[in-house]
Amino acid sequence: MAPTGTPHTRLITIRGNSVSGKSTLAARLRAAHGRGLAVIGQDLVRRDVLKERDRPGGANIGLIDTIARYALDHGYHVVVEGILYADHYGPMLTTLVADHQGTSCCFYLDVPFDITLERHATKPQADAYGEAEMRQWWHPLDLLPDEREEIIDQHSTIDQSVSRILRTSGLDLSAPRTRRA
Repeated sequence: MAPTGTPHTRLITIRGNSVSGKSTLAARLRAAHGRGLAVIGQDLVRRDVLKERDRPGGANIGLIDTIARYALDHGYHVVVEGILYADHYGPMLTTLVADHQGTSCCFYLDVPFDITLERHATKPQADAYGEAEMRQWWHPLDLLPDEREEIIDQHSTIDQSVSRILRTSGLDLSAPRTRRA
């Protein structure tokens, strides 16, 4: 594919199993940074926009890539977050990162299954699915093959994780907090 973004844009991927904190972390990054940060959630694109099951070759994979590239090309920093299984999404994410002209940072949230179950019980949709479904979705340490992802484990608080990602990506230094044209 063609180069995307600018030398000033940041691309951040946040991957991990269900209920590992990906969406919460992405929302906190946006709150910390302000305008100019696009959050592309796999669940929003796959479930809400397309009403598609997660499968290899799904339409959501290309749509996530397209949205990310469009936002980067228009000066936005981008966070792509979701379970994003390595075998389904890895080629797209690897190509997106390779094509990005700015700083790219990839993170994997590694939370043990028992903690995931505890967190799931506190969610509003806890009755919508349970342990059996979550075990089917569970892929322990599903890292991308390029060894690019930094692991954030269950001991990192949300504030520590936000600070780490802002620092690693350089978003803690980027100003102004508005979209660049």
